[in-house]
Amino acid sequence: MNEAQLQALLEQGENSSVEFKTCSVRAESLAHEIVAFSNTRGGTILLGVNDNGEPEGLSEEKNWEEWMMNVARNNIHPPVTADYQEIFFRENRIGLLQIPRGKDGSYQTVDGKYYVRAGSTNRMASPGALMRLFQQAGLFHYDQTGVAGSSWKQLNSSMLCRYFEQYDWVFDEETSGEQQRILANADILTESGKVTVAGMLVFGENPAKFLPQASILFAHFVGTDPDSDLIDRKRVEGTLTEQIDHTLTVIRNNLLNPSSIQGTRRQEQPVYPDKVFRELLTNACIHRNYSIAGSCVRVLMYADRIEFISPGKLPNTITTDKLKIGVSYAVNPVILKFMDNLRYTDRLGRGLPMVYRESVKKGKPAEFLELGEEFRVILPL
Repeated sequence: MNEAQLQALLEQGENSSVEFKTCSVRAESLAHEIVAFSNTRGGTILLGVNDNGEPEGLSEEKNWEEWMMNVARNNIHPPVTADYQEIFFRENRIGLLQIPRGKDGSYQTVDGKYYVRAGSTNRMASPGALMRLFQQAGLFHYDQTGVAGSSWKQLNSSMLCRYFEQYDWVFDEETSGEQQRILANADILTESGKVTVAGMLVFGENPAKFLPQASILFAHFVGTDPDSDLIDRKRVEGTLTEQIDHTLTVIRNNLLNPSSIQGTRRQEQPVYPDKVFRELLTNACIHRNYSIAGSCVRVLMYADRIEFISPGKLPNTITTDKLKIGVSYAVNPVILKFMDNLRYTDRLGRGLPMVYRESVKKGKPAEFLELGEEFRVILPL
């Protein structure tokens, strides 16, 4: 981790993936944090930072790496293997302890207590919470849950008809009861009649009314940092297909494509082919964590790069290195199914490797980063 990435973590503040601790932390308190992160989705502990996110630095009284590793090995069952790094930031020595997500959700302190991460705090896991930890292996997905206060009347009937046409099904000729049965079988409705999160995002009349976090924020800056002046700013709402298509148009309109003269005509040379931006928008919309309220997908364009920022961490088995060579994963399997049927993806894991190859052709590879509770792709311009 470099200084810029550390600054990004400090700006996020404490959350479900980041915890600040001063060097006065006790071993028992540190063990609680490690257990909670291991039982949830992993995370980063910044040692030498106070609760306000202000660096205070590490004291010279002990070997902090050895001490933290001993806590991870001796104060937790089963022991946790963590990565430790120190970085000098604003004339302070800061320790970074990277906690991986555990394999089975069964980590506990030496006194037999289970903790999970809830927002920026830890809490002792109830039997129900422990069960949810095991469900993270794939037995439960947020996009299959029902949207509070919704019913099938919030769905766009025209979109549904077009969707089912590909199966030779004349949806609008079915009775109301049969339509609801079909929608439930297709995971668009729950058994209780609520619209699923996936159904609302892909077929809803007004998804933002029920899921305000489901939007894309686009911002174009003059310079190379977010403090520079804005050229353009837009919030794109609607169904996922509308968000992807409209944001792609916004990106095109904001890009300055170099050109050359061939004969008597000027030929534009696109910075990147449209398929690169379309893939990054599609990936961000399909695989983000929709349970994180108040956090939307962000596309930030600077003079030297475009950043595609998606709320949520990568699944436990996925690393940023694997994304470069191709891997298929499904944080939201129902959304993925719908978008695959709508020809926005092919489930083969070829999209991000294509993005990486196209960026290499331009002379500088794209960066895939996981910072706190966000995944971002930085595409050089």
